[in-house]
Amino acid sequence: MGFFSRLFKIKEQDPTSPDTTWALEENGSELVLDAEYASMLMTEIDIDAAVASHERWRLQLQDMVNGRSQEVMRPERICQDDRCDLGRWLYGTGKVRLGHFPAFAMLVARHKYFHQQAADVVTLFQAGERQKAVQLLNSSCRHASNQVLLLLKELKRGLGR
Repeated sequence: MGFFSRLFKIKEQDPTSPDTTWALEENGSELVLDAEYASMLMTEIDIDAAVASHERWRLQLQDMVNGRSQEVMRPERICQDDRCDLGRWLYGTGKVRLGHFPAFAMLVARHKYFHQQAADVVTLFQAGERQKAVQLLNSSCRHASNQVLLLLKELKRGLGR
């Protein structure tokens, strides 16, 4: 069972048992979706496309610091986590549909942190601090990126796709 799945699954307990440690109304932090609702969410965001787009971003940053790209990146735009497709969904429909779940808030926070780290990588590189940019890219930026990818894949698994 994956990370998101553990966060988003209702505990298997008998509500009539005296050993039950939760009540249905206390399960507000658990993602319990019926198949129809999960299908609707899957039509609102293409998680595979979000994963692919996110992976392309990481490759673009890698190409930049390794001198394989002439693209001029703008850190003031990169740090805006609500401008990419995933960010628009996270702050729009995703927030409406899943925003009350703590695991969703974690995905939003990790996505925002990735954008901040990516902007810092570009800022350092453009300031002539290539080594620092590479170090940041290979440490906290890569870690944040991996967390976003993991959470997206677990979200997809949690939605039954």
